[in-house]
Amino acid sequence: MSDGGLDSSSNFTVGNTPPAPADRGVFSLFSLKGRTAIITGAASGIGLAVAQAYAEAGANVAITYNSNNAAHQAAIEIEKTFKVKCKAYQLNIKSEKDVSRVVDQIVSEFNGRLDIFVANAGIPWTQGAALSGESSHYLDVVQTNLNGTFYSAMAAGKHFRRQHLEGTDLNGNPLDPSYSGKSFIATASISGQIVNIPQLQTAYNAAKAGVTHMCKSLAIEWVKFARVNSVSPGYIATEISNFIPEDTKAIWRSKIPMGREATPKELQGAYLYLASDAASYTTGLNIVVDGGYTIP
Repeated sequence: MSDGGLDSSSNFTVGNTPPAPADRGVFSLFSLKGRTAIITGAASGIGLAVAQAYAEAGANVAITYNSNNAAHQAAIEIEKTFKVKCKAYQLNIKSEKDVSRVVDQIVSEFNGRLDIFVANAGIPWTQGAALSGESSHYLDVVQTNLNGTFYSAMAAGKHFRRQHLEGTDLNGNPLDPSYSGKSFIATASISGQIVNIPQLQTAYNAAKAGVTHMCKSLAIEWVKFARVNSVSPGYIATEISNFIPEDTKAIWRSKIPMGREATPKELQGAYLYLASDAASYTTGLNIVVDGGYTIP
């Protein structure tokens, strides 16, 4: 039996999703007060900026990291600044078992419910042309960027579906009226749509293309109980690109209509929109934030 909105004839059933949010004014649609969000790869960069945005909007936030222990201090600062619950958890995104275990632990410790999941963990391809690279590096990139996103979706999706079917949190308590988010968001990349030059990164491009299409496919499968979308950043000034020579970055900038890389903060609006009730009728969307790079 399908978890989505298809009937036995593969037609979408009418009225298979929650009604539109009540008219409370446009700014209230962006509030995440009382909701629980999990963000992977959030010790720094894009993930940390998203965590800060969600906390400022009122969400309790769990951030995960692989090896960057700065995540714990970041969580403390988020709690102090925004007066919400925030905690860091170490997570091996390449292990399906570990992803499931950590997500279950977070949901149990954060009021027994899950509203928002951002699959952001990722690594770059650093070995140039594919023929010059090592297969072990290819596997590492794909396992982290693509498989890790799938593992995250499966771990989050089982909570979204159960909450939809049972209408309760893990403790058996009825979900309160603020439970309406049910949003899965993945960090994809413009590299899943175009071939970057002058850097060569076939494995990364292929993995990110997979992430975008995965989200579109899950948007159909999960239409009754969760919205699924992705964000495709362009060139962002984060540590993930520190290995790139400055002369290569200068070439990037010459091809960006806005003439510069973005800061992680400039992505917050896209992620907040997709997590909030403002996006209640938005699913299967890939938001490109690239300063116009993919226009030409």
